Amino acid sequence: MTTLRNRQSVTTPEVEQQKQQQNEQQSNSNINNNNNAAKEKSDPMIYIIFLSLLFDLLAFTIILPLLPSLLEYYRVNDSSGLYASLTTRVRWFQHFLGAPDRYLSVLFGGFLGSMFSFLQFLASPIVGSLSDYYGRKPVLLMCASGIALSYLIWACSSNFALFVLARIVGGISKGNISLCMSVITDVSSVRTRGRGMALVGVAFSLGFIVGPMIGAMFAIFSNKSASGGAWFVLPSLLALGLALGDVLLLVFCLRETLPQEKRAREISSALSYGLQLLNVSSIFRFAAIKNVPRKDIQALRTIGFIYFLYLFLYSGLEFTVTFLMYHKFGYTSMDQAKMFLTTGVVMTLLQGSVVRRLPETKIKCYAIFSLYLIVPAFVLVGLAENSRMLYAGMILFAISTAFAVTCLTTLVSKYGNDDQKGSVLGIFRSLGALARALGPVVGSIAFWCVGSKVTYITGGLLLVYPALALQRARI
Repeated sequence: MTTLRNRQSVTTPEVEQQKQQQNEQQSNSNINNNNNAAKEKSDPMIYIIFLSLLFDLLAFTIILPLLPSLLEYYRVNDSSGLYASLTTRVRWFQHFLGAPDRYLSVLFGGFLGSMFSFLQFLASPIVGSLSDYYGRKPVLLMCASGIALSYLIWACSSNFALFVLARIVGGISKGNISLCMSVITDVSSVRTRGRGMALVGVAFSLGFIVGPMIGAMFAIFSNKSASGGAWFVLPSLLALGLALGDVLLLVFCLRETLPQEKRAREISSALSYGLQLLNVSSIFRFAAIKNVPRKDIQALRTIGFIYFLYLFLYSGLEFTVTFLMYHKFGYTSMDQAKMFLTTGVVMTLLQGSVVRRLPETKIKCYAIFSLYLIVPAFVLVGLAENSRMLYAGMILFAISTAFAVTCLTTLVSKYGNDDQKGSVLGIFRSLGALARALGPVVGSIAFWCVGSKVTYITGGLLLVYPALALQRARI
């Protein structure tokens, strides 16, 4: 036995060389696996995009609680005559709905918000197409610079016409959201894409928690110093500072994520995508996306329609729930702030801990779950007779939102060639912007014509269809 063991331990130089080569190959394989695992964990650009979105959304949401005070300021101080002209049209709409006079500014703000979303609806696909040809970074910088310019115009808006111009410039420049999602798609794998999209959701949640709180402090300040002239200059300069910080972050920290060989070969072909998207039916059909399998086009159409219907109903609830809280429950501004803080915290916790870690194979399941969950959320809000039931409905609403948008975006980002990702996400964002442009107006009409109960219950029941459609779809 000893002799046999000794013989087995004797090796020739050739055998030693083979073993050494095997060890080297195994070592290299382990290194490659470790490198792949590291890449699977994260790409630094995802966190740059997260910070960019956070800066952008903080600046964007500062204005939200200031709108009533701003509209009151321009009602008294507008020298352009635009406010009086638009107020006549809004007042006609208000009387048509039977809304009380005290909600005139809310309805007016809703129209301004719809205009902003409609401009975003027009800009997103064109911006996405341009990025497929020129690259992500230069077009993203152009959008960020336009957003900063809009806040500068707001700071200088001595009359209402300049303020509306600032909103127009901001709406046109809001294609940066779809570009950020394109960057995440560029640098992530199939397995890690859901994490990146979840970080987008976290940025939205944090932005809509912290930004309005900052704006609310300025609103309190403005109420105490209403006679102090153009009080909005300070918050607008803060928003401008955040926007400029976003520009600097993109200039110095963001690398180009779409290589030259993966870009569209001709600017005309890239722009043709965007121009076709001015046709609403083309957007729903994803007609601009060509040279992909038919089943992929069908999947895009299904996801796009589900996303549109979901956000259409979502934005209607989001806009009219403030009416519900004030009119039915007598909530003060502080009570409403607590409600939105609660829902924002729920969404942030879920997106930061659960959604970003969802495996690729479970994305569709959680998207279906979230669409079904919104049904009882709407029903509870509609049937609510006390704050506990209202909070229960809004918390379910927040849970659904935390999963739905992120999961649907992750699903749609899988489709299209490398040079079409920007266009696909641009179309997707355009559908969302169109939904947000129509939702508040239709939601207001439904709320004041048939009441909150019928509005929310009907919205919940309608959302059964997209949930069933996604469940049956072969995606």
